[in-house]
Amino acid sequence: MQRADKPWWCLVALSGALMVILGAYAAHGLASRTTTAMVDIVETGVRYQAWHTLAMLAVLAWRSQCPQPGQRIVLALWALGITTFSGSLYLMALVGLSVGIVTPIGGLLLMAGWLGLAVTALLSR
Repeated sequence: MQRADKPWWCLVALSGALMVILGAYAAHGLASRTTTAMVDIVETGVRYQAWHTLAMLAVLAWRSQCPQPGQRIVLALWALGITTFSGSLYLMALVGLSVGIVTPIGGLLLMAGWLGLAVTALLSR
């Protein structure tokens, strides 16, 4: 593991822990406190966070074998996307904040990460 990648590994580990915590809460504790629609919103956030956390793990594994400049950009886009997309859903459902306008921005960041992954793969040595 490259020393510079340790913060990414820690971020991915924290994201994984948070998604398990929020997924368990949505499945076992949230239903008694809110509506089914709000539980569904949290589950959507957890699902997107889970897939992108796994994707970040894959990029970090690839990076450990074959570092490419674009990999960090992909990781950053996905980290920001998880924060804005899933984070805004969590804030709406769990805290009642009206931040729905942020959610599509997060989705665009997640999409940009996937497109960045394609470009990075095409340009890799």
